[in-house]
Amino acid sequence: MKTLLKLEDLAKLVFAYVGTLYLGFEWWLFFALLLAPDLGMLGYLVNPKVGAWLYNLFHHQGVAIIVGILGLYMGQEHLQFAGLLLFGHSAMDRALGYGLKYNDHFKHTHLGWIGPETKRGYVKS
Repeated sequence: MKTLLKLEDLAKLVFAYVGTLYLGFEWWLFFALLLAPDLGMLGYLVNPKVGAWLYNLFHHQGVAIIVGILGLYMGQEHLQFAGLLLFGHSAMDRALGYGLKYNDHFKHTHLGWIGPETKRGYVKS
């Protein structure tokens, strides 16, 4: 089942990339900006709660879809691109095993704990 879900997320990533090509953006722009949503991690400089909230805002696929739909409604291709970029980035993260964050620890996601350590191996700070 995990493999099937990862393949589904890879298909979402390809969809987002093809969508940006359909909008007429340069092929390289999607890849150049693909990691930009990870700037949401800067919230962790404040504290884990703010960090998780900001990270999840940039990685929630529902937010990405809303941004894209707003772009369609307003006729703004750059907003459509932003929605596709957010969607593609979150799909890529999910395919790699990274999910939305809980506010207790950066490595605690809705897909489980990140890394080889078990939950007991992490220290709350």
